Amino acid sequence: MSKFKDAVERAKREAGRGRDQQTRRDKAGRDASAKEFNVRAKAWLENIAIASLQAAKADVADEVTIDIDTAAVRAESMTPSIQFRLYRTPKGDEKHLASKTYTVAVQVDGGVSVCAPGIVSKDAGVIADESAERFTTLLAELIADAAKG
Repeated sequence: MSKFKDAVERAKREAGRGRDQQTRRDKAGRDASAKEFNVRAKAWLENIAIASLQAAKADVADEVTIDIDTAAVRAESMTPSIQFRLYRTPKGDEKHLASKTYTVAVQVDGGVSVCAPGIVSKDAGVIADESAERFTTLLAELIADAAKG
C-alpha cells in the first residue's frame, strides 16, 4: 500500500510541475501575442492611417488643415493610437476656426475606429486588412465636413 501512496504522491508532484511549465509557456505565448499585436497595430497606423493623412494633407492644404500627432504610436501602450486635427484653412483676415480632434485607435480585437468628442465612434477597418479603402473613405467624409465649417 505504501508503494501505491508513494506513486500517487509522485504523480501529483509531476503533474504540478507540468502545470507550472504549461502556465509559463502559456504566459510566454500571451506575451509574444501581445507584442505581435502591438507591432501589427503600429504598422497599420503608420502604413495606412498616417500615410493616408499625409496624402490628404497635401491634397487639401488650401481648404482644410490637417495636423497629425503620431506620439502615441511611438509610446508603449497595449492599444496604439494616433490623433489628428481637422479645421478649415483660414482665408485672408479670417480668424483661426474651431478644430475637431479625432483619435484613430486600434482595439484589442484588431478593429480600428475613429472617434472624436461628441460623435459616435466610426469603424475604419481592421489591422488584418492591408487595404486603406475604408479608412480613406471615412477620412474623405471627415474632411468634407471640416471644409463646410
